[in-house]
Amino acid sequence: MERVSATRQTRPELVASDVDGTLIDPYERVSARTRAVVGALVADGVPFVLATGRPPRWIAPVVAGLGFAPLCVCGNGAVLYDAGTDKVLGASVLDVDTLSWVADLAEKVLPGCGLAAERIGASAHDAATPQFVSSPQYEHAWLNPDDTAVARDEVIDTPAIKMLIRLPGARSGDMATTLAAHIGDRADITYSTEHGLIEISAPGVSKASGLRILGERLGVAAADMVAFGDMPNDIPMLRMVGLGVAMGHAHPDALAAADEITGTNSEDGVAQVLERWWPRTE
Repeated sequence: MERVSATRQTRPELVASDVDGTLIDPYERVSARTRAVVGALVADGVPFVLATGRPPRWIAPVVAGLGFAPLCVCGNGAVLYDAGTDKVLGASVLDVDTLSWVADLAEKVLPGCGLAAERIGASAHDAATPQFVSSPQYEHAWLNPDDTAVARDEVIDTPAIKMLIRLPGARSGDMATTLAAHIGDRADITYSTEHGLIEISAPGVSKASGLRILGERLGVAAADMVAFGDMPNDIPMLRMVGLGVAMGHAHPDALAAADEITGTNSEDGVAQVLERWWPRTE
């Protein structure tokens, strides 16, 4: 598919944005400027989609910051979620056999690692489903108040939208390279931090695959989309859309994959680009 030039002036038919490090600022807030321009494009009839590694239950603060509830590609593309109705529209999971195989492999080639799994219910807050479970060896890369600690084998006994592998002190990129040499095409590997954490999804699952499905539902071709991101888990999406925009502070691989580079998330980099089509009025 031919890529659209980064100098394009045609109004996008859909805008997708990563959340952490992209849409929200370093204090995890949606700035007034970003909220205003996103509100303007939505009022103009253009869908705005969150494309994030976050699970659905972590979307509510972003909804509050935006002032409306968008469609979401969650879990790095594994879950399609309607924040307005709190319904999971679809999910791609790792089966138990694959989880077990990846766990054994990871513990062999990344000795000392801990394992966790993100599961999904019918909604963001499905109390019947323990949505995040981790082994005793798993050390969080960030605060996770939803964690349920279980025995190692219980982490992998239920299908999951993604497996998380944590090795404190390691670089995520190095972990991904090491595991990729053994995992082949049985699962997809990505990461959104360099702090010793990689995430495993079902084969072919990425933010790009999830966004493509939403685009089909909405009748919008990838070439008519603009997407924003900052980390390696954004790369498939940045490459797929007509205009892929990396944040100024983005990971070098994301910068290389993008058509264009904007300001950082503390400089309202998303708003800087969107204001080409929806200018500030004040």
